[in-house]
Amino acid sequence: MHIHILGICGTFMGGLAALAREAGHKVTGCDTGVYPPMSDQLRALGIELIEGFGADQLALRPDVFVVGNVVSRARLADGSPKFPLMEAIMDAGLPYTSGPQWLAEQVLQDRHVLAVAGTHGKTTTTSMLAWILESAGLQPGFLIGGVPLNFGVSARLGGLAPTRHGERPLFVIEADEYDTAFFDKRSKFVHYRPRTAVLNNLEFDHADIFDDLAAIERQFHHLVRTVPPSGRVVVNGLEESLARVLHTGCWSTVRSFGAAVSDFSAVGDPQAFDVLHQGEVAARVQWGLTGVHNQLNALAAIAAAHHVGVPVQQAAQALGDFQNVKRRMELRGTVGGIAVYDDFAHHPTALRTTLEGLRRSLGPDARILAVFEPRSNTMKLGAMKSQLPWALEPADLAFCHTAGLDWDAAAALAPLGVGSGQRAQTAQDIDTLVDQVVQAAQPGDHIVCMSNGGFGGVHERLLRALSKP
Repeated sequence: MHIHILGICGTFMGGLAALAREAGHKVTGCDTGVYPPMSDQLRALGIELIEGFGADQLALRPDVFVVGNVVSRARLADGSPKFPLMEAIMDAGLPYTSGPQWLAEQVLQDRHVLAVAGTHGKTTTTSMLAWILESAGLQPGFLIGGVPLNFGVSARLGGLAPTRHGERPLFVIEADEYDTAFFDKRSKFVHYRPRTAVLNNLEFDHADIFDDLAAIERQFHHLVRTVPPSGRVVVNGLEESLARVLHTGCWSTVRSFGAAVSDFSAVGDPQAFDVLHQGEVAARVQWGLTGVHNQLNALAAIAAAHHVGVPVQQAAQALGDFQNVKRRMELRGTVGGIAVYDDFAHHPTALRTTLEGLRRSLGPDARILAVFEPRSNTMKLGAMKSQLPWALEPADLAFCHTAGLDWDAAAALAPLGVGSGQRAQTAQDIDTLVDQVVQAAQPGDHIVCMSNGGFGGVHERLLRALSKP
Protein backbone atom coordinates (compact mmCIF):
# COMPACT_ATOMS: atom_id res chain seq x y z
CA MET A 1 0.00 0.00 0.00
CA HIS A 2 1.18 3.54 -0.77
CA ILE A 3 0.10 6.08 1.86
CA HIS A 4 0.68 9.83 1.56
CA ILE A 5 0.64 11.60 4.93
CA LEU A 6 -0.50 15.21 5.22
CA GLY A 7 1.28 16.79 8.19
CA ILE A 8 3.94 14.09 8.37
CA CYS A 9 6.37 16.02 10.57
CA GLY A 10 4.21 16.14 13.68
CA THR A 11 5.39 13.77 16.39
CA PHE A 12 2.33 11.50 16.03
CA MET A 13 2.18 11.46 12.24
CA GLY A 14 5.94 11.04 11.97
CA GLY A 15 5.74 8.01 14.24
CA LEU A 16 2.87 6.63 12.18
CA ALA A 17 5.03 7.07 9.06
CA ALA A 18 7.80 5.03 10.69
CA LEU A 19 5.37 2.23 11.58
CA ALA A 20 3.93 2.15 8.07
CA ARG A 21 7.40 2.01 6.54
CA GLU A 22 8.43 -0.82 8.89
CA ALA A 23 5.27 -2.72 7.93
CA GLY A 24 6.36 -2.62 4.29
CA HIS A 25 4.15 0.18 2.96
CA LYS A 26 5.39 2.87 0.61
CA VAL A 27 5.28 6.14 2.54
CA THR A 28 5.47 9.72 1.32
CA GLY A 29 4.34 12.87 3.05
CA CYS A 30 4.14 16.64 3.10
CA ASP A 31 4.38 19.39 5.69
CA THR A 32 5.76 22.83 6.44
CA GLY A 33 8.10 24.07 9.17
CA VAL A 34 10.16 20.94 9.73
CA TYR A 35 12.31 20.70 12.88
CA PRO A 36 14.11 17.93 14.85
CA PRO A 37 13.80 15.35 16.18
CA MET A 38 11.07 14.13 13.82
CA SER A 39 12.67 15.57 10.68
CA ASP A 40 15.88 13.68 11.47
CA GLN A 41 14.01 10.43 12.03
CA LEU A 42 12.08 10.68 8.76
CA ARG A 43 15.21 11.43 6.76
CA ALA A 44 16.99 8.48 8.36
CA LEU A 45 14.11 6.24 7.24
CA GLY A 46 14.45 7.48 3.67
CA ILE A 47 10.88 8.79 3.57
CA GLU A 48 10.29 11.34 0.81
CA LEU A 49 9.13 14.70 2.18
CA ILE A 50 7.41 17.37 0.11
CA GLU A 51 7.32 20.98 1.27
CA GLY A 52 3.83 22.45 1.42
CA PHE A 53 0.34 21.17 0.65
CA GLY A 54 0.09 21.75 -3.10
CA ALA A 55 -2.68 20.09 -5.10
CA ASP A 56 -0.09 18.77 -7.56
CA GLN A 57 0.62 16.00 -5.04
CA LEU A 58 -2.46 14.18 -6.39
CA ALA A 59 -0.09 12.99 -9.12
CA LEU A 60 1.52 10.65 -6.55
CA ARG A 61 -1.65 8.52 -6.78
CA PRO A 62 -1.39 6.88 -3.33
CA ASP A 63 -3.85 4.23 -2.21
CA VAL A 64 -4.98 6.46 0.64
CA PHE A 65 -4.23 9.92 2.02
CA VAL A 66 -3.71 9.96 5.79
CA VAL A 67 -4.65 13.37 7.17
CA GLY A 68 -3.08 14.93 10.27
CA ASN A 69 -4.99 17.34 12.50
CA VAL A 70 -2.81 20.23 11.35
CA VAL A 71 -4.93 20.20 8.16
CA SER A 72 -8.12 22.26 8.08
CA ARG A 73 -10.62 23.87 5.68
CA ALA A 74 -9.21 27.30 6.55
CA ARG A 75 -8.77 29.97 3.89
CA LEU A 76 -6.10 32.63 3.46
CA ALA A 77 -6.75 36.37 3.35
CA ASP A 78 -7.14 36.26 -0.44
CA GLY A 79 -9.82 33.57 -0.17
CA SER A 80 -7.65 30.71 -1.42
CA PRO A 81 -7.52 27.47 0.59
CA LYS A 82 -4.73 27.11 3.13
CA PHE A 83 -4.49 23.40 2.29
CA PRO A 84 -5.21 23.10 -1.47
CA LEU A 85 -4.21 19.42 -1.49
CA MET A 86 -7.04 18.57 0.90
CA GLU A 87 -9.56 20.46 -1.20
CA ALA A 88 -8.34 18.60 -4.31
CA ILE A 89 -8.60 15.23 -2.56
CA MET A 90 -12.19 15.92 -1.59
CA ASP A 91 -13.13 17.28 -5.02
CA ALA A 92 -11.72 14.18 -6.70
CA GLY A 93 -13.50 11.84 -4.28
CA LEU A 94 -10.24 10.12 -3.35
CA PRO A 95 -9.91 7.95 -0.22
CA TYR A 96 -8.68 9.65 2.92
CA THR A 97 -8.64 8.85 6.62
CA SER A 98 -7.23 10.20 9.87
CA GLY A 99 -3.97 9.09 11.42
CA PRO A 100 -5.57 7.54 14.53
CA GLN A 101 -8.14 5.68 12.39
CA TRP A 102 -5.44 4.28 10.08
CA LEU A 103 -3.37 3.23 13.08
CA ALA A 104 -6.32 1.51 14.74
CA GLU A 105 -7.21 -0.46 11.62
CA GLN A 106 -3.74 -1.30 10.31
CA VAL A 107 -1.58 -1.68 13.45
CA LEU A 108 -3.54 -1.97 16.71
CA GLN A 109 -5.95 -4.75 15.73
CA ASP A 110 -5.42 -7.95 17.75
CA ARG A 111 -2.89 -6.32 20.09
CA HIS A 112 -3.03 -5.58 23.79
CA VAL A 113 -2.87 -1.79 23.69
CA LEU A 114 -1.47 0.06 26.72
CA ALA A 115 -2.49 3.72 26.35
CA VAL A 116 -1.05 6.54 28.46
CA ALA A 117 -3.28 9.63 28.74
CA GLY A 118 -2.91 12.83 30.74
CA THR A 119 -2.25 16.55 30.46
CA HIS A 120 1.40 16.14 31.47
CA GLY A 121 4.01 13.41 31.33
CA LYS A 122 2.46 11.31 28.55
CA THR A 123 5.66 11.04 26.52
CA THR A 124 7.89 10.28 29.49
CA THR A 125 5.50 7.75 31.05
CA THR A 126 4.89 6.01 27.72
CA SER A 127 8.66 5.76 27.25
CA MET A 128 9.11 4.36 30.76
CA LEU A 129 6.41 1.76 30.19
CA ALA A 130 7.83 0.69 26.82
CA TRP A 131 11.29 0.33 28.38
CA ILE A 132 9.98 -1.74 31.30
CA LEU A 133 8.25 -4.13 28.89
CA GLU A 134 11.34 -4.29 26.68
CA SER A 135 13.54 -5.07 29.68
CA ALA A 136 11.13 -7.85 30.61
CA GLY A 137 11.65 -9.42 27.18
CA LEU A 138 8.13 -8.65 25.92
CA GLN A 139 9.22 -6.82 22.73
CA PRO A 140 6.46 -4.16 22.77
CA GLY A 141 5.55 -2.06 19.80
CA PHE A 142 5.14 1.61 20.57
CA LEU A 143 4.28 5.05 19.24
CA ILE A 144 5.57 7.89 21.39
CA GLY A 145 5.41 11.67 20.91
CA GLY A 146 9.16 12.00 21.32
CA VAL A 147 12.32 9.95 20.99
CA PRO A 148 13.17 7.76 24.03
CA LEU A 149 16.93 7.62 24.39
CA ASN A 150 16.78 3.91 25.30
CA PHE A 151 15.34 3.12 21.86
CA GLY A 152 16.53 5.97 19.60
CA VAL A 153 13.25 5.98 17.64
CA SER A 154 9.75 7.23 18.41
CA ALA A 155 7.89 4.23 17.00
CA ARG A 156 8.28 0.57 16.10
CA LEU A 157 5.98 -2.37 15.40
CA GLY A 158 7.56 -4.66 18.00
CA GLY A 159 6.97 -8.39 18.27
CA LEU A 160 4.02 -9.69 16.27
CA ALA A 161 3.83 -13.10 17.94
CA PRO A 162 1.84 -13.68 21.14
CA THR A 163 3.93 -12.74 24.19
CA ARG A 164 3.37 -15.95 26.14
CA HIS A 165 0.60 -18.49 26.73
CA GLY A 166 -1.29 -17.11 23.73
CA GLU A 167 -1.42 -13.52 25.02
CA ARG A 168 -1.72 -10.74 22.48
CA PRO A 169 1.41 -8.85 21.38
CA LEU A 170 1.81 -5.58 23.25
CA PHE A 171 1.64 -2.05 21.89
CA VAL A 172 2.28 1.04 24.03
CA ILE A 173 0.89 4.35 22.78
CA GLU A 174 0.88 7.95 23.93
CA ALA A 175 -2.84 8.70 24.06
CA ASP A 176 -3.53 12.32 23.22
CA GLU A 177 -6.84 14.03 24.02
CA TYR A 178 -6.43 16.52 21.16
CA ASP A 179 -8.92 16.16 18.29
CA THR A 180 -8.40 13.55 15.56
CA ALA A 181 -8.88 15.56 12.35
CA PHE A 182 -10.97 18.39 10.90
CA PHE A 183 -13.57 15.76 9.90
CA ASP A 184 -13.44 13.83 13.21
CA LYS A 185 -13.52 16.03 16.32
CA ARG A 186 -13.28 13.17 18.79
CA SER A 187 -10.11 12.89 20.86
CA LYS A 188 -7.41 10.77 19.24
CA PHE A 189 -7.39 8.28 22.08
CA VAL A 190 -10.94 6.98 21.51
CA HIS A 191 -9.64 5.15 18.43
CA TYR A 192 -7.10 3.04 20.31
CA ARG A 193 -9.37 0.68 22.32
CA PRO A 194 -6.80 0.03 25.10
CA ARG A 195 -6.91 -2.96 27.42
CA THR A 196 -4.68 -1.02 29.84
CA ALA A 197 -5.43 2.70 30.16
CA VAL A 198 -3.28 5.04 32.25
CA LEU A 199 -4.92 8.28 33.41
CA ASN A 200 -1.84 10.15 34.57
CA ASN A 201 -3.35 13.55 35.45
CA LEU A 202 -5.89 15.98 34.07
CA GLU A 203 -5.91 19.79 33.92
CA PHE A 204 -7.39 22.34 31.59
CA ASP A 205 -5.48 22.62 28.33
CA HIS A 206 -6.12 22.99 24.58
CA ALA A 207 -8.20 26.12 24.98
CA ASP A 208 -8.51 26.26 21.19
CA ILE A 209 -10.82 23.22 21.14
CA PHE A 210 -12.12 22.73 24.70
CA ASP A 211 -14.30 25.29 26.49
CA ASP A 212 -13.47 24.16 30.02
CA LEU A 213 -12.11 21.33 32.15
CA ALA A 214 -15.47 19.55 32.15
CA ALA A 215 -15.28 19.19 28.36
CA ILE A 216 -11.91 17.43 28.65
CA GLU A 217 -13.17 15.23 31.48
CA ARG A 218 -15.97 14.12 29.15
CA GLN A 219 -13.40 13.00 26.58
CA PHE A 220 -11.49 11.06 29.23
CA HIS A 221 -14.75 9.38 30.19
CA HIS A 222 -15.17 8.37 26.54
CA LEU A 223 -11.73 6.73 26.75
CA VAL A 224 -12.72 4.83 29.90
CA ARG A 225 -15.83 3.60 28.07
CA THR A 226 -13.63 1.84 25.51
CA VAL A 227 -11.70 -0.28 28.05
CA PRO A 228 -13.09 -3.86 28.16
CA PRO A 229 -14.30 -5.58 31.35
CA SER A 230 -11.08 -7.62 31.53
CA GLY A 231 -9.03 -4.46 31.10
CA ARG A 232 -7.54 -2.15 33.69
CA VAL A 233 -7.69 1.58 34.33
CA VAL A 234 -4.59 2.90 36.13
CA VAL A 235 -5.47 6.24 37.70
CA ASN A 236 -3.63 8.95 39.62
CA GLY A 237 -5.24 8.93 43.05
CA LEU A 238 -4.21 12.54 43.71
CA GLU A 239 -6.38 14.04 40.96
CA GLU A 240 -9.94 15.19 41.76
CA SER A 241 -10.63 15.63 38.06
CA LEU A 242 -9.89 11.96 37.42
CA ALA A 243 -12.08 10.94 40.35
CA ARG A 244 -14.91 12.79 38.60
CA VAL A 245 -14.13 10.97 35.35
CA LEU A 246 -14.41 7.56 37.02
CA HIS A 247 -17.51 8.61 38.95
CA THR A 248 -19.37 9.03 35.67
CA GLY A 249 -18.84 5.31 34.99
CA CYS A 250 -16.14 2.65 34.82
CA TRP A 251 -16.60 -0.96 33.74
CA SER A 252 -13.07 -2.27 34.25
CA THR A 253 -10.70 -3.01 37.14
CA VAL A 254 -9.20 0.16 38.64
CA ARG A 255 -5.76 0.45 40.18
CA SER A 256 -4.61 3.73 41.76
CA PHE A 257 -1.19 5.26 42.25
CA GLY A 258 0.33 8.32 43.86
CA ALA A 259 -1.78 8.93 46.96
CA ALA A 260 -0.68 7.59 50.35
CA VAL A 261 -3.54 5.10 50.25
CA SER A 262 -3.11 3.71 46.75
CA ASP A 263 -2.36 0.37 45.14
CA PHE A 264 1.03 1.80 44.11
CA SER A 265 2.74 4.56 46.13
CA ALA A 266 6.24 5.89 46.81
CA VAL A 267 8.26 6.81 49.88
CA GLY A 268 11.47 8.79 49.59
CA ASP A 269 13.22 11.33 47.41
CA PRO A 270 12.23 11.27 43.70
CA GLN A 271 15.77 10.21 42.74
CA ALA A 272 15.79 7.22 45.13
CA PHE A 273 12.51 5.90 46.50
CA ASP A 274 10.76 2.77 47.70
CA VAL A 275 7.77 1.51 45.71
CA LEU A 276 4.90 0.28 47.86
CA HIS A 277 2.43 -2.20 46.38
CA GLN A 278 -0.78 -2.30 48.40
CA GLY A 279 1.05 -0.82 51.39
CA GLU A 280 4.06 -3.15 51.37
CA VAL A 281 7.54 -2.22 50.13
CA ALA A 282 7.98 -4.16 46.88
CA ALA A 283 10.97 -2.51 45.18
CA ARG A 284 13.28 0.49 45.06
CA VAL A 285 13.91 2.89 42.18
CA GLN A 286 17.28 4.64 41.92
CA TRP A 287 17.83 6.68 38.77
CA GLY A 288 19.00 10.00 37.35
CA LEU A 289 15.59 11.65 36.88
CA THR A 290 14.39 14.45 39.16
CA GLY A 291 11.06 15.79 40.32
CA VAL A 292 7.95 14.46 42.02
CA HIS A 293 6.26 14.43 38.60
CA ASN A 294 8.70 11.79 37.37
CA GLN A 295 8.20 9.78 40.55
CA LEU A 296 4.47 9.72 39.75
CA ASN A 297 5.20 8.86 36.11
CA ALA A 298 7.25 5.92 37.33
CA LEU A 299 4.44 4.63 39.55
CA ALA A 300 2.01 4.85 36.61
CA ALA A 301 4.37 2.88 34.36
CA ILE A 302 5.01 0.25 37.04
CA ALA A 303 1.26 -0.17 37.64
CA ALA A 304 0.53 -0.52 33.91
CA ALA A 305 3.33 -3.06 33.41
CA HIS A 306 2.02 -5.03 36.39
CA HIS A 307 -1.25 -5.55 34.50
CA VAL A 308 0.60 -7.51 31.79
CA GLY A 309 2.55 -9.59 34.26
CA VAL A 310 5.75 -7.66 34.98
CA PRO A 311 6.62 -7.91 38.69
CA VAL A 312 7.09 -4.62 40.54
CA GLN A 313 10.70 -5.47 41.40
CA GLN A 314 11.56 -6.14 37.75
CA ALA A 315 9.87 -2.91 36.61
CA ALA A 316 11.71 -0.85 39.21
CA GLN A 317 15.03 -2.37 38.21
CA ALA A 318 14.39 -1.50 34.54
CA LEU A 319 13.73 2.14 35.48
CA GLY A 320 17.21 2.29 36.97
CA ASP A 321 18.47 2.09 33.38
CA PHE A 322 15.89 4.50 31.93
CA GLN A 323 17.56 7.33 30.00
CA ASN A 324 14.57 9.66 29.56
CA VAL A 325 13.42 11.24 26.30
CA LYS A 326 15.01 13.73 23.95
CA ARG A 327 13.95 17.27 24.88
CA ARG A 328 13.10 16.28 28.46
CA MET A 329 15.72 18.13 30.50
CA GLU A 330 18.21 17.18 27.79
CA LEU A 331 21.62 18.73 28.40
CA ARG A 332 22.58 20.33 25.09
CA GLY A 333 26.01 21.54 26.18
CA THR A 334 28.13 23.35 28.74
CA VAL A 335 30.22 26.46 28.03
CA GLY A 336 32.30 28.30 30.61
CA GLY A 337 30.63 26.41 33.42
CA ILE A 338 27.13 27.36 32.15
CA ALA A 339 24.83 24.42 31.31
CA VAL A 340 22.12 24.73 28.62
CA TYR A 341 19.15 22.34 28.71
CA ASP A 342 16.29 21.66 26.29
CA ASP A 343 12.86 20.78 27.67
CA PHE A 344 9.44 20.31 26.07
CA ALA A 345 7.48 21.98 28.91
CA HIS A 346 4.83 24.42 27.67
CA HIS A 347 1.83 24.30 30.07
CA PRO A 348 2.28 26.38 33.28
CA THR A 349 2.16 23.29 35.48
CA ALA A 350 4.77 21.59 33.30
CA LEU A 351 6.99 24.67 33.47
CA ARG A 352 6.83 24.71 37.25
CA THR A 353 7.33 20.96 37.76
CA THR A 354 10.34 21.00 35.42
CA LEU A 355 11.94 23.90 37.28
CA GLU A 356 11.06 22.45 40.70
CA GLY A 357 12.68 19.15 39.74
CA LEU A 358 15.88 20.90 38.70
CA ARG A 359 15.84 23.06 41.84
CA ARG A 360 15.48 19.99 44.05
CA SER A 361 18.41 18.38 42.24
CA LEU A 362 20.71 21.42 42.32
CA GLY A 363 19.87 22.84 45.73
CA PRO A 364 18.84 26.34 46.80
CA ASP A 365 22.09 28.12 45.97
CA ALA A 366 22.34 27.27 42.24
CA ARG A 367 21.04 29.85 39.75
CA ILE A 368 18.39 28.71 37.26
CA LEU A 369 17.56 30.81 34.18
CA ALA A 370 14.25 29.90 32.51
CA VAL A 371 14.01 30.72 28.80
CA PHE A 372 10.57 29.96 27.36
CA GLU A 373 8.07 30.70 24.62
CA PRO A 374 4.27 30.49 25.03
CA ARG A 375 3.88 28.49 21.80
CA SER A 376 1.02 26.02 22.39
CA ASN A 377 -2.41 27.07 21.14
CA THR A 378 -3.59 27.40 24.74
CA MET A 379 -0.72 29.69 25.69
CA LYS A 380 -0.97 31.74 22.47
CA LEU A 381 -4.60 32.47 23.33
CA GLY A 382 -3.48 33.81 26.71
CA ALA A 383 -5.80 31.45 28.58
CA MET A 384 -3.18 30.75 31.24
CA LYS A 385 -1.05 33.88 31.21
CA SER A 386 -1.99 34.71 34.80
CA GLN A 387 -0.31 31.47 35.94
CA LEU A 388 3.09 32.33 34.47
CA PRO A 389 4.55 34.08 37.55
CA TRP A 390 3.63 31.02 39.64
CA ALA A 391 5.03 28.66 36.99
CA LEU A 392 8.37 30.48 36.86
CA GLU A 393 8.76 31.02 40.60
CA PRO A 394 11.41 28.29 41.08
CA ALA A 395 13.72 30.06 38.58
CA ASP A 396 16.00 32.94 39.51
CA LEU A 397 15.54 34.72 36.18
CA ALA A 398 12.99 34.30 33.37
CA PHE A 399 13.21 35.26 29.69
CA CYS A 400 10.09 35.15 27.48
CA HIS A 401 10.01 35.06 23.68
CA THR A 402 6.88 37.04 22.76
CA ALA A 403 6.65 36.72 18.95
CA GLY A 404 3.16 35.83 17.75
CA LEU A 405 1.37 36.70 20.98
CA ASP A 406 -1.78 38.83 21.03
CA TRP A 407 -1.43 39.54 24.76
CA ASP A 408 1.07 41.52 26.80
CA ALA A 409 3.64 39.11 28.24
CA ALA A 410 5.36 41.89 30.19
CA ALA A 411 2.10 42.70 31.95
CA ALA A 412 1.51 39.02 32.74
CA LEU A 413 5.00 38.70 34.20
CA ALA A 414 4.79 41.99 36.14
CA PRO A 415 4.59 40.26 39.56
CA LEU A 416 8.16 39.03 38.96
CA GLY A 417 9.45 42.49 37.98
CA VAL A 418 10.08 43.04 34.26
CA GLY A 419 12.99 44.78 32.56
CA SER A 420 16.77 44.86 32.46
CA GLY A 421 18.14 43.98 35.89
CA GLN A 422 14.73 42.64 36.95
CA ARG A 423 13.72 39.05 37.48
CA ALA A 424 11.94 38.75 34.10
CA GLN A 425 12.63 40.07 30.59
CA THR A 426 10.76 39.77 27.30
CA ALA A 427 12.01 39.76 23.71
CA GLN A 428 10.20 39.92 20.38
CA ASP A 429 12.93 38.03 18.49
CA ILE A 430 15.40 35.22 19.20
CA ASP A 431 18.53 37.36 18.71
CA THR A 432 17.42 39.81 21.39
CA LEU A 433 16.43 36.95 23.68
CA VAL A 434 19.87 35.35 23.32
CA ASP A 435 21.59 38.69 24.04
CA GLN A 436 19.51 39.15 27.20
CA VAL A 437 20.36 35.67 28.49
CA VAL A 438 24.07 35.95 27.69
CA GLN A 439 24.30 39.32 29.45
CA ALA A 440 22.72 37.84 32.59
CA ALA A 441 24.44 34.44 32.63
CA GLN A 442 27.25 33.67 35.08
CA PRO A 443 29.55 30.65 35.49
CA GLY A 444 27.70 27.88 37.31
CA ASP A 445 24.28 28.88 35.93
CA HIS A 446 21.76 26.40 34.53
CA ILE A 447 19.78 27.69 31.53
CA VAL A 448 16.57 25.77 30.78
CA CYS A 449 14.99 26.43 27.36
CA MET A 450 11.31 25.37 27.35
CA SER A 451 9.09 25.08 24.27
CA ASN A 452 7.00 22.50 22.42
CA GLY A 453 8.52 23.67 19.12
CA GLY A 454 11.94 24.23 17.61
CA PHE A 455 12.33 27.57 19.46
CA GLY A 456 14.36 29.02 16.60
CA GLY A 457 17.38 26.89 17.51
CA VAL A 458 17.85 28.97 20.65
CA HIS A 459 19.88 26.23 22.37
CA GLU A 460 22.65 26.21 19.79
CA ARG A 461 22.55 30.00 19.49
CA LEU A 462 23.06 30.33 23.23
CA LEU A 463 25.95 27.88 23.26
CA ARG A 464 27.63 29.72 20.39
CA ALA A 465 27.11 33.14 22.00
CA LEU A 466 28.33 31.94 25.39
CA SER A 467 31.51 30.54 23.83
CA LYS A 468 32.56 33.92 22.37
CA PRO A 469 35.28 35.70 24.33
